[in-house]
Amino acid sequence: MSVTGALLLAGVAGAYAHGGASGIVKERMEAMEEMGDVMKSLTAIMRGDKDYDADAVRAGAAVIKSHSGEALTKQFPEHSLEGPSEAKPEIWTDWEEFEALAKQLDIFATGLGAAAGNGLAHGKGGAGMMGQTGMMGQDTMMGGNSMMSQGGMMGSGGMMGSGGMMGNAGHMADPDMLAQMPADGLFNMVAQTCSACHSQFRVEKN
Repeated sequence: MSVTGALLLAGVAGAYAHGGASGIVKERMEAMEEMGDVMKSLTAIMRGDKDYDADAVRAGAAVIKSHSGEALTKQFPEHSLEGPSEAKPEIWTDWEEFEALAKQLDIFATGLGAAAGNGLAHGKGGAGMMGQTGMMGQDTMMGGNSMMSQGGMMGSGGMMGSGGMMGNAGHMADPDMLAQMPADGLFNMVAQTCSACHSQFRVEKN
């Protein structure tokens, strides 16, 4: 998922209506709205619409992390579908997948915070090994021929794709490795995780 896709995702997450919601349903809608606002703000940074700000990236990652993992799953007690909830019943029939996605989001949000000081893949806001000609440069991990490209790990047929290993490979994400990545690489992984969760477990509004 590109940062443009993340911006669209932020619009979806930020569009949760609170009308008639109460209790745990309202709480999780507010959490999703807060994450949507953060995704929108970070998208502008990742796209270069705003100057790169490592502190803002860390702060945004902390917000996402605060709504991921166990903090996310506990907001979905069984049968909490009352009112304007947009949760699908599949959350509870496929709980292991939902829980795995929540854990994956926690891992990637943690990684984003750790990688904030690395800047972007092509050197904006960062230096050294994360620059255009460095380890994470244009022709390597984050480049057009990389494992993060359309046909690679983040692509439609890869680990994060609808038919891939998403949700079952959280244990494979090495925190030290993630911390060495460019910030926009981690941001895209966060966005992809959110998108996978929405597509599987959120009711689409017409």
